[in-house]
Amino acid sequence: MIGSILTGVIALIHIYILILEMFLWDKPQGMKAFGTTPAFAAETKTLAANQGLYNGFLAAGLIWGIWLGEAGDPIKIFFLLCVAVAGAFGAVTVGRKILFIQTIPAVVALVAVWLT
Repeated sequence: MIGSILTGVIALIHIYILILEMFLWDKPQGMKAFGTTPAFAAETKTLAANQGLYNGFLAAGLIWGIWLGEAGDPIKIFFLLCVAVAGAFGAVTVGRKILFIQTIPAVVALVAVWLT
């Protein structure tokens, strides 16, 4: 149960990231979240929307795993691993903040799914 709850939190985080990247990228909230300038946001809006879509797919996979209940544990594990790896890569290539927003929460949820 706790594993599914934590997986749901990770899914919500990725839905929020989807919204930031797809719809708010060039708005004040999006630029503040990602530390970008109006010029950079305008130039990269399409790329950010693409990233947002991928975050939506991660959220969808996590929600699918939750929906399946205990039978969805392998799906939750797969998508949580994807989130953790993507977060680790982002932490190395973009900024350490991603480690705390994506990777660590995903690993905590992953451990909870494994242990329950």
